[in-house]
Amino acid sequence: GVSQLAKSAAFYNTILGYDNSLAEIEKDLSEFKSIAGGTDDLSRLILTQSAPGTGGFSPLLGPTEVELICNTSHPGKRVYENRYWGDLGYIHVCFDVSGMSTLSQQAKKAGHPFTINSADSFDMGDAAGHFAYIEDPDGTLIELVETHHVPIVKAIGWSINLQKRNPQTPLPNWLIKAMRVHRVKVV
Repeated sequence: GVSQLAKSAAFYNTILGYDNSLAEIEKDLSEFKSIAGGTDDLSRLILTQSAPGTGGFSPLLGPTEVELICNTSHPGKRVYENRYWGDLGYIHVCFDVSGMSTLSQQAKKAGHPFTINSADSFDMGDAAGHFAYIEDPDGTLIELVETHHVPIVKAIGWSINLQKRNPQTPLPNWLIKAMRVHRVKVV
């Protein structure tokens, strides 16, 4: 949920590259009628990236969309007001990024500096990476992760150091398939 579609769209375009408006729908959003505020006047904007995702995990993560919904009848309240970036359950969304330092400079220049920045590499036991957090214009917390080290097959100690490879090149398909052992099958 956002308070202003144009302002939020500009943020997601400038900071995260969501530069393509897939659909903009106003008023008739019948699928929301069963939830609180669903009968209000709503506007929806779906954003995509015109450039395909790059990076080691792009084949695994695939293409993404950001859907912005604005209640034009009643101003909403900030759901993250008076919350801290690390509060359990309050990280709304996470993006896999490359070039965190460049992104930090770009975000600061656009008036949206990182609120938290681990700088360099943050060790999380089996994995490590550069973590940062940013807020969109409505205060929604967004986690950014530049993965440096990740286990592939933990049982045999097989891992990959992503800092030793081109960050724009996808991992090989066989390696992505090897990572599937971490998936949980829902029955």
